[in-house]
Amino acid sequence: MPSPITSATQTQPAVAVQPAPVPSKSNQSKAQPSKAADTVQISAAAQAQLNAIKELKETQSQTAQEANRGDRQAQRLLAKENAAEKRQ
Repeated sequence: MPSPITSATQTQPAVAVQPAPVPSKSNQSKAQPSKAADTVQISAAAQAQLNAIKELKETQSQTAQEANRGDRQAQRLLAKENAAEKRQ
């Protein structure tokens, strides 16, 4: 069984701790903000998924405009939609 502590001595720290100086507002205005920018790279699968989501949210008029500009995917989609309308 452990024995209880009967007395304890406190010691003073050898080095005095001083608070960090607070920069004044005049120094803060002169400081240049850092130009560092974080970059993120996503995988090709994630990019394809984002593009698919964008295509789903696209209106029929946007699809028609893209098809008129030569977008092959938009042209295929319009062809499918036209074929589906004719079957109804």
